[in-house]
Amino acid sequence: MKSKMIFGFHAVTARLRHEASSVEEIYIDAGRHDQRMKDLIRAAEGAKVRIIPADDARLSSIVGTRRHQGVVAKAGELSLARNLDELLDAIEGPPLLLVLDGITDPHNLGACLRVADGAGAHAVIAPKDRAVGLNATAAKVASGAADTVPYITVTNLARTLRELKERDIMLIGTTDDSEKGLYEADFSGPAALVMGSEGEGMRRLTRETCDVLVGIPMFGSVESLNVSVASGVCLYEARRQRIATGS
Repeated sequence: MKSKMIFGFHAVTARLRHEASSVEEIYIDAGRHDQRMKDLIRAAEGAKVRIIPADDARLSSIVGTRRHQGVVAKAGELSLARNLDELLDAIEGPPLLLVLDGITDPHNLGACLRVADGAGAHAVIAPKDRAVGLNATAAKVASGAADTVPYITVTNLARTLRELKERDIMLIGTTDDSEKGLYEADFSGPAALVMGSEGEGMRRLTRETCDVLVGIPMFGSVESLNVSVASGVCLYEARRQRIATGS
């Protein structure tokens, strides 16, 4: 099984809770003795995971950043669906997908995975090119959601969107200039929420492929929301509708 490094208290604790058997070893800052570290050590010992004391410099060199919070784990990759057909065939009930068209900031990707998990989305789909990959920073920000929400990368996003439409999944794109508001959209059936990149929004072909375009109503002075915040607003509206209709 291929291994990867994950770091940060949320990400490591979530992996221990979700699938402790996949954690091979955990490196911890030998200088930290606070309650948060004690709780993590207790969880690791309970799961019989090897604990290796280390200093800050070594932890930083392992993951390439100093934002590790004193905790780095070597863990096997989980067997989430990585193929779109495999994923869709396994979904019970109407699919709810989040499509990200060109997100380049790993913090935004991690936050999008986190809200996708919270709202019960079945997967996050993104292009392989011109987009950030699921790196260690994104996994840390996702706070465990990278282990629970399939992140499926595709070679040709426009073709993938057409394939979703062939499966009767409605493509609901978001844009600031839409005359139709978010709360007018119907998310009760099979739906894929399509979000554009941080600066340019959806690419032209992506926009043209969507079945409907909606905008998030803005009542203050700012013109738009961060992509992860916007994803959360839209996904939870979709979840609200599904709860209301029992779908």
